[in-house]
Amino acid sequence: MAAESLRPSTRVVAVVPALDEASSIAAVVEALRGQETVRLHSVIVVDNGSHDGTGEMARRAGASVVREERRGYGYACHAGVLAAEEAEVIVLLDGDAADDPDDLSRVLDPLLSGEADLVVGSRTLGAREPGSMTVQQVLGNRLAAFLMRYIYGVKVTDLGSFRAIRRADLIALEMREMTYGWPVEMMVKAARADYRYREVPVRHRRRSGGVSKVGGTIKGSFMAGWYILSTVFRYALWTPRKRTTVVGGGR
Repeated sequence: MAAESLRPSTRVVAVVPALDEASSIAAVVEALRGQETVRLHSVIVVDNGSHDGTGEMARRAGASVVREERRGYGYACHAGVLAAEEAEVIVLLDGDAADDPDDLSRVLDPLLSGEADLVVGSRTLGAREPGSMTVQQVLGNRLAAFLMRYIYGVKVTDLGSFRAIRRADLIALEMREMTYGWPVEMMVKAARADYRYREVPVRHRRRSGGVSKVGGTIKGSFMAGWYILSTVFRYALWTPRKRTTVVGGGR
């Protein structure tokens, strides 16, 4: 699928899903807004039902805040994408400060230059701070990446959360996995739709505020693994609709 280079004035919006990330969200928003190589149109933080004032901290730091009460990573990401009506390009990253906002231009460059349609920041190709991922996260990540390479023929090394895609292209994927399967669904459907996939090395740090809500517990790791692996298989025969220009945010 060919695509021309995007304009320097392309409206890029960062969508940051967050659940009880009051200890880190302001720093993430400020770092994104302070990037000089890539000037973001806006930063949208999706407060996924926090009880620690995450939304207010994000707002004070300069983000637009959307509240999504339905718990689930996919619900939060989807709400942010729909709210970003003026965006041409969506950047997704987590609100726990594990993703480094200074990698923003590295993630965006292949998309803005017209070389890729979906760019994922790879922690495997980049640098992982010791303790930033649990053993079960590393092993599950490797298994899912192997299956995606085998089934879809895409050179995947990581399921990283730091990624960039055109908003119209993302909406055309008709995302349905509203919990842990959202990132994988995006990748496998993009492969089925012949989107050009690119990975770039990124840094990954230990999350702020303690253990991961997902990978830091046995139950969370099991549930995430189940959703991720089942999603890899679920869309193996998915057929994309003909892509059209999308205005606004319907689904």
